[in-house]
Amino acid sequence: MADYVAYYRVSTRRQGSSGLGLEAQRNAVAEHLRSRDNVIAEYTEVESGKRKDRPALLEAIERAQLTGARLIVAKLDRLARNLHFITTLMETKVRFVAADLPDANNLTVHILAAVAEAEAKMISDRTKAALAAAKARGQRLGDDGSNLRNQSVGLKRSLEVRQEAAQLRAASVRKVIVEAQGQGAASLAQIAQFLNERSIRAARGGAWTSTAVSRVMREC
Repeated sequence: MADYVAYYRVSTRRQGSSGLGLEAQRNAVAEHLRSRDNVIAEYTEVESGKRKDRPALLEAIERAQLTGARLIVAKLDRLARNLHFITTLMETKVRFVAADLPDANNLTVHILAAVAEAEAKMISDRTKAALAAAKARGQRLGDDGSNLRNQSVGLKRSLEVRQEAAQLRAASVRKVIVEAQGQGAASLAQIAQFLNERSIRAARGGAWTSTAVSRVMREC
């Protein structure tokens, strides 16, 4: 048994309001899932595949992160047509599967990222060639301490990235807490139950307790 967060996308407002294309995607996802699999959340977007600002996709990724579920789409092209979302998936480490190409999962993402990495290497090679040409012309190139500064900046940024990730996760949990309160959860225990029933993971992967909920709410 596995938990899934489903993401559906249609390209026009007309398709979104009529359900054309959307029903076919839901059917494709349903046919892919096994009898004991569970779709814990669904997100639908009416948007162009070329646009980067797709909030429903970001919300689906966020819910998959919080629950440890897999992100599932009916067709691979429903997920993304640009490197922005490919790198987003790589960074979030969210597992995903496409119903039309079951084997096109994280391995596919790695392949696409490898292509981008190869392009970056070509840019780097051209930069090195330009530096070598500058040196050949007599331009002075030396270590003025920038390497050490760059290393220091890199370590600081690494810490900042981890802190930002923790803050983003806390913000995501707070949104679910607000949702719980909106549905009548008044006590810490009720909020913890709400989170656990929706497969939201606590910070270290365990179940939510009143104490853990209180800690998150104090940080709001």
